[in-house]
Amino acid sequence: MQIESFIQRLTPLDDYADAPLGERRRLYEALHAEYRPADPKGMQVKDDVVAGVAVRRFLPTHAMGECIVYVHGGGWNLGSPQSHHGITADLAERLEREVVSVDYRLLPEAHYSEALDDCRMVVEALTPVAVIGDSAGGRLALDIAGTSQWSGVLGVIYPVVGTPTVETLGSDAPLLSRADILALWEMAANDMPALDPHHPPVAHIEALAVEYDPLTWPLEQAIERWRAAGASVGYRCAPNMVHSALHSHAELPDMATAWQNFCQALRARLGDA
Repeated sequence: MQIESFIQRLTPLDDYADAPLGERRRLYEALHAEYRPADPKGMQVKDDVVAGVAVRRFLPTHAMGECIVYVHGGGWNLGSPQSHHGITADLAERLEREVVSVDYRLLPEAHYSEALDDCRMVVEALTPVAVIGDSAGGRLALDIAGTSQWSGVLGVIYPVVGTPTVETLGSDAPLLSRADILALWEMAANDMPALDPHHPPVAHIEALAVEYDPLTWPLEQAIERWRAAGASVGYRCAPNMVHSALHSHAELPDMATAWQNFCQALRARLGDA
């Protein structure tokens, strides 16, 4: 599949930008469910509750070691373990570890601090070997690392880093503009924990970005700061790709390559390679 086809596939979300939030959530879930690949053979999937928080567990056939916690994206007001089912199932298969996807409370019904509390409680209960998040979930993963006793491998996929402004964000791109990011940030900003942007959240980080995304430039700036402060940070950027392309990693060759490299780097960090 070409990236233009993927963009066209998700444009209905832009068409419904002014629709009631409930309608947008239903459309978001339906779009990602429609194109979700089949689960890997032998994958066990179970909905569960950990520390009072709903989760979805993905257990591959040859699971080993400690689990991994996944925090889904969706702008803090969309998304669920169901919408990101294809990503987390594939991640569990590639890493040969159980992946636990957190069904945290969404904004605006909840505050950002409550969403963060949900994720942090799951992490503190499970003590996973890694925490991984994409987009808005990437920011939650960063804040988990910065506000808890957990210390493991952190994986972030086109996350929101720092305080986004028109000046700090990169250029507008298909499926995500600076205005989109700033509107979502305004909804969450009052509850964001105050963390030192120069202090690495953990010692070992793997990051994945895409070429056309306003969030890529600030991520690259943050990586430079983290490395300068002594963190070991692996980084790769998928050429020609746009925000959300990870949902179609099985169909987009450039995204597939970057995703494979990201997962291999995580395996190496976890001592599995």
